[in-house]
Amino acid sequence: MVFRSRIKWIALLVLILSVGSLVVHLSITKSSGVQLASYARDSLWQDFDSLLGAKDFRNKHLWRPVKALETLQPYANPRTSYPAPSSKNNGFIYAKIFGGFDKIRSSICDLVTISRLLNATLIIPELQESLRSKGISNKFKSLSYLYDEEQFISFLKNDVIIAKALPESLKAARKRNEFPLFKPKNSASPNYYLEDVLPKLKKANVIGLIIYDGGCLQSNLPASMLELQRLRCRVAFHALQLRSEIQVLGKKMVDRLRKSGQPFLAYHPGLVRDKLAYHGCAELFQDLHSELIQYRRAQMIKQKFISEELIVDSRVRRDKGLCPLMPEEVGILLKALGYSQKAIIYLSGSEMFGGQRVLIPLRAMFPNLVDRTSLCSTEELYELVGPETPLPENTFEMPPRKSDKQLQEEWNKAGTRPRPLPPPPDRPIYQHEKEGWYGWLTENDTEPTPSPIDLRNQAHRLLWDALDFVVSVEADVFFPGFNNDGSGLPDFSSLVMGQRLYERPSSRTYRLDRKVIQEFFNITREDMYHPNRNWTVHVRKHLNSSLGESGLIRQSMLSKPRLFLSHPLPECSCRTSPLEDSRKIRGDDGRFLYGGEDECPKWIKSAGVEKSKTDDSDQPDYEHDLLTEQSETEEEFAKSKVASAFDQDEEWDPND
Repeated sequence: MVFRSRIKWIALLVLILSVGSLVVHLSITKSSGVQLASYARDSLWQDFDSLLGAKDFRNKHLWRPVKALETLQPYANPRTSYPAPSSKNNGFIYAKIFGGFDKIRSSICDLVTISRLLNATLIIPELQESLRSKGISNKFKSLSYLYDEEQFISFLKNDVIIAKALPESLKAARKRNEFPLFKPKNSASPNYYLEDVLPKLKKANVIGLIIYDGGCLQSNLPASMLELQRLRCRVAFHALQLRSEIQVLGKKMVDRLRKSGQPFLAYHPGLVRDKLAYHGCAELFQDLHSELIQYRRAQMIKQKFISEELIVDSRVRRDKGLCPLMPEEVGILLKALGYSQKAIIYLSGSEMFGGQRVLIPLRAMFPNLVDRTSLCSTEELYELVGPETPLPENTFEMPPRKSDKQLQEEWNKAGTRPRPLPPPPDRPIYQHEKEGWYGWLTENDTEPTPSPIDLRNQAHRLLWDALDFVVSVEADVFFPGFNNDGSGLPDFSSLVMGQRLYERPSSRTYRLDRKVIQEFFNITREDMYHPNRNWTVHVRKHLNSSLGESGLIRQSMLSKPRLFLSHPLPECSCRTSPLEDSRKIRGDDGRFLYGGEDECPKWIKSAGVEKSKTDDSDQPDYEHDLLTEQSETEEEFAKSKVASAFDQDEEWDPND
């Protein structure tokens, strides 16, 4: 009897301990989000802070201009005799431009240059992404969806004659495709146009150009054509002004970012499907996204746009610097530089391949990560698109699955042996894999034709990229996750870097070498959040050196040969004080890599002095404590910011 009583007491004690353990585990689970924030704030950050000392947004050394480049000034005016265009020219050029915001901007600059070279009248180019067939508002024509047409025509009146349409007598012949049509590559030489295109232009009086590759003229022109290079700068940096509604909203976004008195950093990830497919970076992602990249790469190989194998080792490509930096890696680099978790980071880019999931590590390190949807209301964004006719929602349906009989017939028709082995048993297809436009991968091998709403969203993406372009150019610091470095087509980051280099050469723009950065990460990849002091110091040294002369030299060697607008030096700039001959650097081909700019005229020098005085007086002192009005503690700050970061997108798809 006594023995049985002891067993009962023991069982009761075990039950009580089990209930207590369950309560403790539930409380731990409930507070896991706060603990994750605490870990991101304390553990991940203190490792860096202990190495270099605590830094935050108030450290002006992280935000102030690069002093070594302050003598550079924008100067794209003609330097030699430059006659105005004659109305009696060789004919008309019309063009169709395919591609997104970056390709459009680069292509238009080349088109104007070609028109000047051939002494022809340029018809306002058609942007295929913003035609009426894409469902955009009737308020806009093609180019006017993005840019101010009147500004474009009037500013270039001394360079080339631009007309809004062909004469009425030629429109019918164009519809019947009676005029010669050319599809030039982005590396086409001036001789190609002078020898092959010009004779047909003189004969037919009209030619058409179809531009796919983000340009139609080689980047580096002969020394005798420097004025054409400067014409490219006048087009990109002066004539191509975004329409007023975009500029106004972009200015509002910049003002809202600076409302707290803090500077801000703009970051463009460069995670675009076409770029990832072109460079073979599929294995940086998982499952569905890797398949999407590989499908696009197979298309590019079939179109002979890529002359490589379909399957490549993405890690080898990454180590060569050909793949974008992942947002997690960018967060580590920014922290190594000394940027605080309170720093404001603006996320550019209308396309984020991989979805919000890839941003989770960066948001944990920098809770103040915002984008256009954080700064603008839905009404403000859609005022840009104008009144649009309603479209049916995207009603994509999966194709019917093949029956067992059809599969058997295909197997019997496969031909003589050795025939392919039968496919393995199907894995279960989960519902979230069927949702969204990419669900075709689980059922069909062919990508579906874009629906009307997809086409409209592609046009909207031009506007979102234009807004991001405005904010990125005005940012105190710009950090590219990927720029082509001469290995591919025009991209958003390269154009932003070129615009900033022209307008404000001393602005802080990181021109990092991704190959070197990946070598650093390979050293500490197993323990990225806890680097040693030497690693952090070397990374910081490389990134800081990329801001100045060494970064400009590298960009001139790698980026400029493929995209002039990414590095418009020395043709489109001047110096207020001459550079010593010992500091001037030439490449193997004799062109200046650094220091070949002309001396600025007196009117630019005087304007530059006045501007520098104004900037010095208006520049906020970031050493001053700007958070005195904030009463929340560090713990409350981390809790609120991380909670808002997760609450702002409640419908995160695990495969988004």
